[in-house]
Amino acid sequence: MGDTYITVKIYKEIPGEGREIKLLVDTGASYSWIPRKILEELGVKPTRRMRFKTIEGRIIERDVGHIFVEYEGEVAPTTIVFAEEGDITVFGLHGLESLGLEVDPVTREVRRSEALLAI
Repeated sequence: MGDTYITVKIYKEIPGEGREIKLLVDTGASYSWIPRKILEELGVKPTRRMRFKTIEGRIIERDVGHIFVEYEGEVAPTTIVFAEEGDITVFGLHGLESLGLEVDPVTREVRRSEALLAI
């Protein structure tokens, strides 16, 4: 099976200027990691700094902020990480859930969730 990608449009604010971006879907990542340069071009500012544990077990710090993300006409807010050079850029679980999306475990395609868990 190959990797799963999603093409979304990201915005600093709605309405506003957006930017289309193709990202690897990573359901193991809490947040989406988007290149700092793209976020800065849109005028997105960090709201805080957080610590993350890499797959190798290293602890790193990155700036975190908020954007709006659009997929197939649906728009939702999500938390993002300002990815630095060398970081992998991904669309994480918070973004998927904000839009009511999931990855089909058989086809590995992004699809609308039938229903989100209530509890």
